[in-house]
Amino acid sequence: MSTTERLKGIAMFVAVANAGSFTAAAERLNLSSSAVSKGIARLENRLGTRLFERTTRSLALTESGAAYHSVCTRVIGDLEEAETALAAQRAEPSGTLRIDLPTSYGRLHVMPQILAFVDQHPKLRAHISFTDRFVDLLEEGVDLTVRIGSVDVWPSALNHRCLGTERVTRCASPAYLAQHGTPHSIEDLAEHACVLYGKADGGISPWFFADGTGKTQSRQISGRIVVGNAEAMVSAVMADSGIAQFATWLIKEQLHNGELVEVLPDLATEGLTLYLAWPRSRETLPKVHGLVELLSSVLTVS
Repeated sequence: MSTTERLKGIAMFVAVANAGSFTAAAERLNLSSSAVSKGIARLENRLGTRLFERTTRSLALTESGAAYHSVCTRVIGDLEEAETALAAQRAEPSGTLRIDLPTSYGRLHVMPQILAFVDQHPKLRAHISFTDRFVDLLEEGVDLTVRIGSVDVWPSALNHRCLGTERVTRCASPAYLAQHGTPHSIEDLAEHACVLYGKADGGISPWFFADGTGKTQSRQISGRIVVGNAEAMVSAVMADSGIAQFATWLIKEQLHNGELVEVLPDLATEGLTLYLAWPRSRETLPKVHGLVELLSSVLTVS
């Protein structure tokens, strides 16, 4: 017997069990009562067991029939869900797409991709917010976010993809180094002006260095300027104000065109991991699925 015939038999059996009679099931299936009765008989013969207790006034599932009905219902449900997901992927992205992004990485690297995605899909409206805190996607109704930082355990309601891991290093402008010299060790940094990152809680982020054994050590560095915004730090360093620690995705262009120079490159180390995250309940929506696939293919961290 072919798979198609088996599926037809399953669909007929579930219809009869749900309707409670051959006549009602036949009407729903647009078949004759005789055809439905014969179809159930063939199914019982193939399975070698009775699925229904029949009387002149009622039709009830046997114990074996009830167990089989449970399995068949689950199989049909899985098929319907798969078909719905495939149909959704073929549909045009539309409606409001809520996106939350980390401030600097989002503006520099993600925003251009979102604008291109929205431009390709006229029925789509994007609502984009920027924050450096961890957003509760389910509580705040967010469809997609980029997260910077390790996650010990992902909630079961969220799906995610890893974009890569930052590289953390120090940089200064060529003019600053020409005037003040280039440090050759961590200790030499004490003789230089350093631009530090000020956290929202009032603290100052430490600097991280590779220790030569594959591990990372952190040190609190003294500095003349403390800035609470990463892009403002870049501006300060390009204005010859000193040396600062950056994730290289933040100053990739400046390094490439020579506006900034890497300092102590041998002590550069890995930083935080970046992820895309979205609610599992929304991942088959064309607007979410489409943007996840786009960002996964174009965003890299280096």
